This record gives sequence, structure tokens and C-alpha cells, in this order.
Amino acid sequence: MTSIAPLTSSTTRDSVDRSRSRTGPRGTAPTTRRNPFWELARVEALLFGRSAGSVVWTALIPLAAVIVLGAIPGTRHPSGSFGGRSALETWLPVLMMYEFLITAANLLPAVLAGYRERGILRRLSTTPVPPSRLLCAQALIYLSLALVVDVVMLVIAVVAGTPMPDQFAGFLLTLLLVAAATLGIGLLLAALAPGEKAANALSLVVFFPMLFFAGMWVPRSEMPDALRVVSDVTPLGAGARAVQDTLDGHWPAVTALLVLVAYAAVFGTIAVRRFRWQ
Repeated sequence: MTSIAPLTSSTTRDSVDRSRSRTGPRGTAPTTRRNPFWELARVEALLFGRSAGSVVWTALIPLAAVIVLGAIPGTRHPSGSFGGRSALETWLPVLMMYEFLITAANLLPAVLAGYRERGILRRLSTTPVPPSRLLCAQALIYLSLALVVDVVMLVIAVVAGTPMPDQFAGFLLTLLLVAAATLGIGLLLAALAPGEKAANALSLVVFFPMLFFAGMWVPRSEMPDALRVVSDVTPLGAGARAVQDTLDGHWPAVTALLVLVAYAAVFGTIAVRRFRWQ
């Protein structure tokens, strides 16, 4: 019996030590190490969600436009004014392009330029988390939102009578390339802008011409031949053309895809070389 007590006491101490190592000091819950990138992305997403204006402009406005177009019977039927397509089929690709433009080329540059102007990027560079992670987190938030909203708009349009893209892989490929192209443009604007106000000004200079060539005010089917050729070599014009091809049951035009790849590669490369963290 005298030999059992020390063994029991030692075993109990070992069990307590192992228990404390699992639960932390004084029985507190175990601490789990979170991935720095995903933690940063979560914080940035919360900050974005608190900005009511950003959420409205990026999500609710294009969704509301598609719902209105789908609810009006006259916009769901083919019309000679739109090249044999319905108004909903005509403006659906344009609204999808709008979503990428407003997120990547308007909101993203202002946020990054504002962070640089307030010294956030400079302070972040002194921590173990490199500023490049902030850049990736911002891109993930805005472009993921654009992709989700575009898919939701497609579902609404299909329910309203728009045919589902036969080439769905081509449809997704087009959206990814548009995301890459607009991200390259947005990063270049953020690289050139010294502050948030300058970024907003540069974004407006880009915003309206790109929307025009995408067919926002004059449908691409109604554009003169020369104007349509110009539209085909703009990022949103090429994107709208490729999305329209998938809605018509065809694989996206190779030239349209190549235009998007070129914009993503050229503008992305220049943006990376010119981007300043402070």
C-alpha cells in the first residue's frame, strides 16, 4: 500500500498537466491558431459589410434591375429592336459586367488608396503579415461577391424565361476572365492614385466609358459597326459579347476571351510593378 500512493500521486499530477496543456491555464478553453490570411479576410469582409453604400451599389442595384426586367412581361419576349432577343437577355450581360466594374475598378481602388493614404499599409508592413495578404484578401472579397451576384442574376433571369447557357463552362470561364481583367484595371488605378479622393476620380473616368461600350445605354446589337468594333476590344465589351454568346448557345468567341486575357496580363503586370505600399 505504501508503494501505491506515490504512483497514484504521480499519475494524477501527470493527468492534470496533460489536461492543462490541452485546455490552457486554469482550465480555460484551448487556443486555436487561425490562419492569418483568412482572419484578415474575415475582418476586411466585416468592414465591407458595415458600409451600407458599398453593399447597395454592388449587390442590390443590379439584382433589383434584373428582377424588374424579369417581372415586366414585355421585357421577357424577343424584340426586333434588340436583334431578336428580349430586353432581359440584352441587358443581363451588361448588368453582369457592371457588377465586376463597380467592385474591382471602383470600390477596390478607393479602399486600397485610402489605406495607403492613412498609413495602414506602411504599419502593416512592420508586422509578420505582409501587405500582399491585404491585397489578396480585398481581391477575394470583391471578386467573390461579384461572381456570386452574377450567378444569382443568371438564376433570376432563367426563372423569368431566359435560356440557361448551353456552354456553362464557357460562361464561368468568361466571368473568371472578366474578374481578372477588371482586377488588373482596379489595381492599376489603386497604384496610380495617391489617395482615396484621387482613386474615386480616376475610377469615374474609367467607369462610364467602359459601361457605355458594354452596352449600358446603347445595346451592342444597335451600335454602328465601327462602334461595335471598338466595343469588342474593351474589357467589358468583350465580356458582354462572350456572355451573350453563351446565352445564345455558343462557346464564347475566342477573340473576346483573348482580349480579356490580354487586359488581365498587361494591366496586372503594370499594377504589380507600380503598386506602392506607402
